[in-house]
Parts: sequence; structure tokens; C-alpha cells
Amino acid sequence: MDRNPSPPPPGRDKEEEEEVAGGDCIGSTVYSKHWLFGVLSGLIQIVSPENTKSSSDDEEQLTELDEEMENEICRVWDMSMDEEICVGILGNMACFQEICVSISSDKNLGQVLLHCLYDSDPPTLLETSRLLLTCLSQAEVASVWVERIQEHPAIYDSICFIMSSSTNVDLLVKVGEVVDKLFDLDEKLMLEWVRNGAAQPLDQPQEESEEQPVFRLVPCILEAAKQVRSENPEWLDVYMHILQLLTTVDDGIQAIVHCPDTGKDIWNLLFDLVCHEFCQSDDPPIILQEQKTVLASVFSVLSAIYASQTEQEYLKIEKVDLPLIDSLIRVLQNMEQCQKKPENSAESNTEETKRTDLTQDDFHLKILKDILCEFLSNIFQALTKETVAQGVKEGQLSKQKCSSAFQNLLPFYSPVVEDFIKILREVDKALADDLEKNFPSLKVQT
Repeated sequence: MDRNPSPPPPGRDKEEEEEVAGGDCIGSTVYSKHWLFGVLSGLIQIVSPENTKSSSDDEEQLTELDEEMENEICRVWDMSMDEEICVGILGNMACFQEICVSISSDKNLGQVLLHCLYDSDPPTLLETSRLLLTCLSQAEVASVWVERIQEHPAIYDSICFIMSSSTNVDLLVKVGEVVDKLFDLDEKLMLEWVRNGAAQPLDQPQEESEEQPVFRLVPCILEAAKQVRSENPEWLDVYMHILQLLTTVDDGIQAIVHCPDTGKDIWNLLFDLVCHEFCQSDDPPIILQEQKTVLASVFSVLSAIYASQTEQEYLKIEKVDLPLIDSLIRVLQNMEQCQKKPENSAESNTEETKRTDLTQDDFHLKILKDILCEFLSNIFQALTKETVAQGVKEGQLSKQKCSSAFQNLLPFYSPVVEDFIKILREVDKALADDLEKNFPSLKVQT
């Protein structure tokens, strides 16, 4: 006879009950972590080799213990019928490649797991997303899951709904990681999702469109990023990278900049991050090592928006150019500090370790530097005489900062720097002359 899952027995004393009530539960269930670990620990002790050899005097005691353990194991079995815990168990099992392949090859199981994305229970959604991310990270089966997701258009709506409405930051980060991985694996899927909701189908009745909200991807990503930032800006990395992936295709850029409100909101969010959140003047230069990937994504998206929609109100030169120049140069200066190799360092004795560590760091820093320099050169090309005069007066274009900019822009952006020097000479001839002395290759014809 079937029976409902049995919860673990209540605590034996008040202290244990308070522990369960105070956060000892597994997810949103009533099952106690303390109880589960106790059962599993007891089971391990019973089956361990040193306990298998027991004297005849202990046989009766062991029999009683086995009966008690049998009841506890039955409760654990019942517990596994909980949807959240069941998916979580599969997620843990999928960490092993052979099991991941086995799970992925079962088409019916795949359908059931994808259906879990339509659930309204945050813990179930979190565990399902974790399982999907694990499978998508396995090269042998990733394409199987991408194809299945493409075959279920409703998954797009479910994920957009989560990103646009959930306040569970753990869930938002995990769902963001799934989207990021999907877009990284399959550009076609990314384009389909970008185009979804762009326009209401002509054959769709008005009544139906009112009942079924049309989700647009970029606004949903923006809402999720805002929610994540309110909890911890350091977790924004994944959503910034999603936006960066969108800017690699024309449709993605258009989805961002051709929606005035969304484009403005994304610009304001990213602008605030680089001007007031990441890599600030009172931060130690080493902070750049922790923030280099998110900064690369943020500046890349800002650069794409800047280059695509310079006529937008929120991109007027007097509003954004000087603060952005200040932020860009500050990051470049911190980069120079991070790349300085300490002399007589004890760590430098291990050359192989040093090469391995620096190779990965230098790779990411080089990507960031390329993004910064391209963005900075675009801003320099848009500077007017009035803006340069304001920058010199307020300090964003001081001799030290201009020198840092030139050091990174040259020689690849020589024409841009030379044009800037011409404008600077009209504003402050002495400063322009000093910079030309420090950079002889910039002798500009007057």
C-alpha cells in the first residue's frame, strides 16, 4: 500500500527542536540536516569493515540497532520522494561523468527534468538549474541539452519569468549561469531568445496576448541584475557576461539600444558600477585581480552602447565622457601596478608556478586592457574643445592621467592621440608641450 513520505521524528528535547526551527531544515522541507547526517553517519559506521567483525555477545544488540536503522533508512527513502531533494540528488550524481551521460541519454528523464523548470517552488528551480548547468558543462552531453531546450519554447518564458520576478538571489545567479552557458554554447539559441517577444505575432488574438505576457529577454536580464546587485555586486559577473555575449551579435546590440527605457537603464546601471562601485580610487590596486572579468564585461557593453547610440540623451558628452575617462584611466593605472613584478620575491623562486599563475592572469588583464583602450580611444575621438577644457580644469585630464592614457594607447591609437593633442594645445599649450616632450613620437604638425 502506498503511503505519503514520512517526516523525520521530532527532536528529543527542546534544544534540538529549536535547532531545526532555526535553520536546520533542508531547503524548504521539514527534514533536519542534523537528523539526516546522523542517520548517514550511523549507516557508515555499521557497514565499515572494523564493525563487521563482532562477537556473539553483541549480536542481539546489533540486531536491535539494525531494526532501528532500517526504520530511519525508510524515512530517508521517503524523503527522496520530495521533488526538490530528488532533483538535488540527481544533480550531485551528475557531477560524475558516467552518471551524467547516463542521465542525459534518458530522453524521458530529460523531459521530466526540463518540466521542473515550470515549477513555482524556488528550491526545486534552484536544484533543477544546478543539474542543468552541470550537464551543460559536460562537453559530451551539452549539445543534447541545448537541443532539448530549443525544442521547448516555454522554457524561455519560464526563465524570463524567474529573472524578472524572483527575489531569490541564489536562484537568480544559478539561472543566470545556465543562460550564460547556453548562449556561450549556441549562438543560434541566443538569437532566438533575443528575437522572442520583440513583436507580438500578427495572428495572435488581442485577448490571448493580454492573458499571456510577452517577455523580452534584455529587460528580464536587467531586472535580475538589479536584484543581484542589491544583495551583492560581486555576484553580477554572470549577468554582465550575458550582456557582453549579446553585444557580439547585431541583434543583441539592437535589443539593448533600440529600447529607449531599457537601454537607458542598462547604461545607468553599468555607468554607476564603473564610476562608483568597482575599482574605486580608495581601493587597493590588487582589487583589479578580483574584478577584472566583471570589469571587462561591463566596459565592453558600455563601449558597444556608446559606439551604437551616441545620439541618445543619456550619452551626451558633457554627462558621460569625463567620468568615463576618469574610470578608464584609473583601471589602467591599477593594471600597471598589478603587472609590476616584485624584486627579490621569495615566490619568484618557483619559476614553473610563477609562469602558470601569471599566464592566466595576464590573459584576462590583456583582454581587459584591449577593451579599455578601444573604449578610451572612442571617447577621445568624440571630445570637444569645451569638454577638454573642463577635464583639464577638473583634473580628469591632468598631466599624470593623460600620460597614463597615452602610455596604453600608443602606438596602436596614435592618430587618436595626435588629434587629442591638437585640441589640448588650444586649451592648455603648456600641458600639450609637456606631454609631447614625454612622448616624442607625438610631434604634431601645427
